Amino acid sequence: MEQIDLFIIGSGPGGYAAAIRAAQLGAKVAVIEKNDLGGTCLNKGCIPTKSLISSVNVLNCVRKAKDFGIEVEERGIDFASIMARKEKILKQLRNGIKRLLRSYNIEVIKGKAYFVSPFKIKVEDKFFNVRKCIIATGSISSEIPGIKIDGEKIMTSEHILQLKHIPSSLLIIGGGAIGLEFACIFQALGTNVTIVEALSNIIPEEDREISQTLEKILMAKGIDIKKNTTIEGINYIDKGIEVILKSSSINKLIIERVLIATGRKPYIRGLSLESAGIICENNKIIVNEKMETNIKGIYAIGDVTGPPFLAHKACAEGIIAAENAMGRQATMDYRVIPYCVFTIPEVASVGLSEERAKEKEYKINVGKFPFIASGRAITLGETKGFVKIIADKGTDVILGVHIVSADATELIAEAALAIKLGCTTGEITRIIHPHPTLSEAIFQAALSVHKKATDLPKIN
Repeated sequence: MEQIDLFIIGSGPGGYAAAIRAAQLGAKVAVIEKNDLGGTCLNKGCIPTKSLISSVNVLNCVRKAKDFGIEVEERGIDFASIMARKEKILKQLRNGIKRLLRSYNIEVIKGKAYFVSPFKIKVEDKFFNVRKCIIATGSISSEIPGIKIDGEKIMTSEHILQLKHIPSSLLIIGGGAIGLEFACIFQALGTNVTIVEALSNIIPEEDREISQTLEKILMAKGIDIKKNTTIEGINYIDKGIEVILKSSSINKLIIERVLIATGRKPYIRGLSLESAGIICENNKIIVNEKMETNIKGIYAIGDVTGPPFLAHKACAEGIIAAENAMGRQATMDYRVIPYCVFTIPEVASVGLSEERAKEKEYKINVGKFPFIASGRAITLGETKGFVKIIADKGTDVILGVHIVSADATELIAEAALAIKLGCTTGEITRIIHPHPTLSEAIFQAALSVHKKATDLPKIN
């Protein structure tokens, strides 16, 4: 083997982005991966769930085709074909990453890695001397104490992606992004879905008004959402799974399958980080703004460094770590990270929520524009939701943008750029937005901050 300048443990979005950036800067790079290329995001998370969401979006289009003057006979759901399409997409993308790495002469070493000393790594039965290293091992599903996951009746997000049939009923424990996405998928497929959330709001990290709006939309679809509720016990019975719920009283549900969707935690188990002297706190690797650990020359990126657990955050950190490993000076800017929830409709946000802005003692103006007033949304038949903009009252600088709508995850990029550049709502309103598009809702929401929206009735 040639002398390796940089070893990267993990080939997820952060790992392979770091590998490619380092190779672009002239490094000889090796990526160590124990499973499939692409990590959790590609194989067990972002991509497979979006494949399923895409399938049910087509199903929903068929179901409302008559509203558009199209007569279509719904012949049923071929769940096996939906899952086969998912697997085909995963294979295509894995091969794409393989070709990307090969084009940069990046070596892929198969196996599980762990540290023998700060600069010696063992992979299976081979030892490698390390000059510099980036740890990008990602995260795993969190568990609930007292609930045993069997992978069949009681599942994590990884298990549910391997289902062979559509369950008649599904209890989802956790009202965050993962739980809500699966709720939308299986509700559309005909499953009776119940969500249990211990807190007072679903997607509690989002703006409260956005969260409450999404909740109303999902409940109107028939998804039962039980907030301020915890699991007291789970029992196997002949009819399926008996789940004992505790809120203001004790209730019991009989469910076919249970999905544990209470979040994720950094995956550091088995790395022998103590042998390298790498400092961890609260089960995550501690890094600075350059993604450096306490050991010079060893970096960590992505989920293994703690929340937020986002592929695009990991990718950005990977590029920063690679540049620093190659002698450049780069730092992470965490002020502008878009958050996306691929529910139906979608939720996306960037910057401060209204509640957080008030906690930080900003004096704010708030503008909103509903999609029911958007010409493009009406033509698409996607009128649920709105855009909400929070701006500093004194400077007019945009502090946060929050969207619940169809294609919200695509629309949020404009908002991220605006906040990154320190734009005011006035500057947004001077940008000509194409008509008719959903993006005009951002323009109108910016006008609405000062009660000047041209597509809303006059406010006295």
